[in-house]
Amino acid sequence: MTRDEDMLKSCIDPSRLPRHVAVIMDGNGRWALKRGLPRTVGHQRGVSSLREVVHLSAELSIPVLSAYAFSTENWRRPPEEVSFLMDLFVEYAAKECDELKQNGVKVRVIGRVEGLSPHVSEAIRALEEETQDGQRLVLNLAVNYGARWEIVDAIKAIADKVWSGKLNPEEIDETVVGDHLYTAGLPDPDLLIRPAGEFRLSNFLLWQLAYTEFYVTPVLWPDFGRVDFLQALVHYQRRERRFGGLKRGL
Repeated sequence: MTRDEDMLKSCIDPSRLPRHVAVIMDGNGRWALKRGLPRTVGHQRGVSSLREVVHLSAELSIPVLSAYAFSTENWRRPPEEVSFLMDLFVEYAAKECDELKQNGVKVRVIGRVEGLSPHVSEAIRALEEETQDGQRLVLNLAVNYGARWEIVDAIKAIADKVWSGKLNPEEIDETVVGDHLYTAGLPDPDLLIRPAGEFRLSNFLLWQLAYTEFYVTPVLWPDFGRVDFLQALVHYQRRERRFGGLKRGL
């Protein structure tokens, strides 16, 4: 543990940690470009950052971590980069599985997995099955994920229930919609971390982020480590969450 990490940990109130942290893993390509390296090297380094954040989340007893790995829009990237990313998912599933199990991490893949190639979807499902008994941390990996499609899929599922007579239209409310999202059964994110200095959601968890606190940092994802994650948590705990209400005393 570094001195900075130790100092930041001393500033954190364990009773006020977020129940769910969401991360948009951004900046891999820019990190590589700054160093004159292929974008693929940035993606590889990004896996190391994810590993550190997963470990620290488990250490701090944060119940849920959601990481945006590959969006439905990322298919527009060059075919060779997409192919590399797909192989990287398979490699991650194989190499990280044992360590995730040892750390009590339960992996859930959210997104349209059926749109992935068979070898990728099989590796992902195997990782989910192998880690299904994890009790320490739920890790949502958003792969082939788009929040608009998530909402569309939820609407379709609700419509099917109405059509079959299992649900009355009058019963549809926010809770019903939430129960049909990919993240059903989990708390909404309390904190969203966006590296690389971008101020946009990029079609990530649009429904779930309604009252989430945002933390944007210029640090590129491959450089994002334990100290950066702790800094985000410290900033989060300095804020007063109002959920549409007024500040205390006003």
